[in-house]
Amino acid sequence: MRRALFTFLVGLVGAALLHIVIVLALPQFTGRDAYTRVLGLLEMDSFFPLAAEPGPTGLDNSDPFLRTAVCSFSVAEGPARFIARGDVPFWSLSIFDSGSNEVFSMNDQTAVNGDLDLVVATPIQLVELRKSPPEALAQAIMIEMKDEEGYAVLRALAPLDSFEEQVRDFLTESSCAPFRRQ
Repeated sequence: MRRALFTFLVGLVGAALLHIVIVLALPQFTGRDAYTRVLGLLEMDSFFPLAAEPGPTGLDNSDPFLRTAVCSFSVAEGPARFIARGDVPFWSLSIFDSGSNEVFSMNDQTAVNGDLDLVVATPIQLVELRKSPPEALAQAIMIEMKDEEGYAVLRALAPLDSFEEQVRDFLTESSCAPFRRQ
């Protein structure tokens, strides 16, 4: 009986110490999540290409064959639209909410004609868009996001040095902007 009581007390004290350490260490980790780092890059609603060396936010493009650009966006005032066109060997797009949870992912093989045309909206905005869809969104993929803020990661493959310019143009000409009805 004494052994069970001793084991229980050691476990209880250990758990209490662990919780204290976690609570005291938490401020050190706050602000280091991916969403906060993306917000620190530049303004919202535009793709920002990542460099090979970590910048002030700690984000970098460490893959030797993939070039990466990120964009933070908000759907609070209206849907966000992502457009990318170009002839690159491969591209992929991932949409994350403000908690860095992946909401949606696609690549050139799952896109219409290999081009990126995506609209992210809240559930209510999506209902409004589907009631009277604008002609500009005829080929667009529409996805629902419950959070009002998030970020997108666009990657393009440059398997050889000869693809560098194409991939760079693809990423810089891509857009991440609020959707405006005409």
